[in-house]
Amino acid sequence: SQVVKQRMQMYNSPYQRVTDCVRAVWRNEGAGAFYRSYTTQLTMNIPFQAIHFMTYEFLQEQLNPHRQYNPGSHVVSGACAGAVAAAATTPLDVCKTLLNTQESLALSSNISGHITGMANAFRTVYQVGGVTAYFRGVQARVIYQMPSTAIAWSVYEFFKYILTKRQEERRAGK
Repeated sequence: SQVVKQRMQMYNSPYQRVTDCVRAVWRNEGAGAFYRSYTTQLTMNIPFQAIHFMTYEFLQEQLNPHRQYNPGSHVVSGACAGAVAAAATTPLDVCKTLLNTQESLALSSNISGHITGMANAFRTVYQVGGVTAYFRGVQARVIYQMPSTAIAWSVYEFFKYILTKRQEERRAGK
């Protein structure tokens, strides 16, 4: 669960083991805490994937207009597509992290003392740090996404090439 992962990653996390974190969250906040940012995660994946695919296709059109198998163009396009999508969706990621961790600094600025829902998370992030707070960690997020999207597109294009080539060879052999 994202909730457990993010709470384990927090600076000065009080949890030594995953099981300790799960037990504490369950006991103190209930089962709903594990799903607090579920809709945010789904909401974030839609724009991330849309931007990711559109950017990849645009870059392929520029770098590889004939759409031949070209590992270099696939790596560059994939990495750049991941970077653009990650940067554009960082505000959503910041809010999702806030929902999952219930960070004490943000909680102290929140009247209710507990952050629920995306709208509340967006307001709280703005109250704590203004517009720039929405982009905290953007560099780390971009650096994290670039290799994975570059590898994913390269593997996809490689297998597409192999399967297409094999299919063409079968047709030519008949």
